[in-house]
Amino acid sequence: MAKRIEVSDLNVYYGAFQAVEGVTLTVEPRSITAFIGPSGCGKSTVLRTLNRMHEVIPGARVEGKVLLDGEDIYGSDIDPVNVRRTIGMVFQKPNPFPTMSIYENVVAGLKLQRKYKRPELDIVVEKSLRGANLWEEVKDRLDRPGAGLSGGQQQRLCIARAISVEPQVLLMDEPCSALDPISTLAIEDLMQELKERYTIVIVTHNMQQAARVSDKTAFFNLAATGKPGKLVEVGNTTMIFNNPTQRATEDYISGRFG
Repeated sequence: MAKRIEVSDLNVYYGAFQAVEGVTLTVEPRSITAFIGPSGCGKSTVLRTLNRMHEVIPGARVEGKVLLDGEDIYGSDIDPVNVRRTIGMVFQKPNPFPTMSIYENVVAGLKLQRKYKRPELDIVVEKSLRGANLWEEVKDRLDRPGAGLSGGQQQRLCIARAISVEPQVLLMDEPCSALDPISTLAIEDLMQELKERYTIVIVTHNMQQAARVSDKTAFFNLAATGKPGKLVEVGNTTMIFNNPTQRATEDYISGRFG
């Protein structure tokens, strides 16, 4: 069941440095929201706060709220591991576990939860690989290393791994930046299928990709070097690209800066 994300007055710090200031936005269920903006403006930082992945960096902390269907994921009684199970993540560079087979890569997250019988795992592996549009390509070599796949296949394997634990939200941090155009198109097509079941948030530097795949677009920017990143505006993608309300958004999209 896809879930709504509501971010309210989010401030993100790494030690004394404030990376992001005052972000407020809502991500609707079963939609794709793209975060765009110049390098260093905080869009990947905000993405990582949505499932508490930023906490792996020493000194990281947040102020404000991130609600998942009304529940604060930073609540004192909330386990970050459960948050990351509910809100999966796919990274910029495909990162299958190099010593594991394709099969083992898909079920790696499941095995952290409890013991499964082989027939149960077989069902999950096929379902997840079909969900990532990879089953037909790998069904006869599931015992081979995941790292032996092409870059685009590896990224789809990572998506299969992410959805195997049945999350409600998928975060994607520049999922196509390391891929060729054909593999990029395959991932973009896959996103459109996945949004029928998941809430998706992507970070991308590719303006054309944001325009092609997202329902909503959020533009982040820096006021000046050393200042925190801020959310400039968020809205329907067509509006953001064709009729933004802020000059900075128009300048970035048109290539006048960034």
